[in-house]
Amino acid sequence: MTAQDMAKSCCSTSDSGIWKGFDESNLRKMRQFYCAYPIRDTLCPELSWSHYRLLMRVPNEKERAFYAEECAKSAWSVRQLERQIHTMYYQRILASQDKSLVAAEIQTTEPKPEYEKIIKDPYVMEFLQIQPDTHVYEGELEQALIDHLQHFLLELGRGFSFVARQKKFTLDGQNFFIDLVFYNYILKCFVLIDLKMGQLTHQDLGQMQMYVNYYTRELMNEGDTPPIGIVLCADKSDAVVKYTLPEDNHQIFASKYFTYLPTEEELKRELRLDEFQKLDE
Repeated sequence: MTAQDMAKSCCSTSDSGIWKGFDESNLRKMRQFYCAYPIRDTLCPELSWSHYRLLMRVPNEKERAFYAEECAKSAWSVRQLERQIHTMYYQRILASQDKSLVAAEIQTTEPKPEYEKIIKDPYVMEFLQIQPDTHVYEGELEQALIDHLQHFLLELGRGFSFVARQKKFTLDGQNFFIDLVFYNYILKCFVLIDLKMGQLTHQDLGQMQMYVNYYTRELMNEGDTPPIGIVLCADKSDAVVKYTLPEDNHQIFASKYFTYLPTEEELKRELRLDEFQKLDE
């Protein structure tokens, strides 16, 4: 029996004229839902049917499971889930990692280190409503992020709470300022963020290394894990990052940002999705 035949059968009316079935569109959604979630126990009671209608459209099983888990744990609204899928939240987290590690991740079900679950590259901050090619200063970008803190926390991911802006500390009479400081209660660590409007330099990474060292030695609380530093920049060279940071680095990260919502093609080029598709084959 075809879907149309099923629809006609299910959508027929009783002798009393009372509607008793579902139309073809309903049946297609039911089948799509069953194909995506054949095991009832894998469903999250925290998610609504509207959430699952979005999740069903995600073809990759691992990606779909990732969004479902993050959505449930972070209490995303339907609109927030739609935004995260549209901006390729999952792919951006994968893209921030070493390609060989991504290949291993694709082939295994072992959980990733927790810190890798929060780092994305790039970050998409279209909520700032800054038009492309508009010149802004670092202080203006910082203020815009504070003004849209709730949206920025959503983009950062689960477990973040705001701590400080322009956090000051002094070494030998010289003052230093960290643009933004957050605390992640899942990782149990401080997350330091420095904003750079132009091309990333090795000096930027060195500066963040000093910030992280200071927090590690002076401000870590008992039970904390070592802090993480993220340099958000308009552009970067992967080679500069690779040869500035040690090979076993797990604390300093450099990520690009968009102050507008990039097109799907722009994101695919930025994330080099063709490389991930080859790894998944």
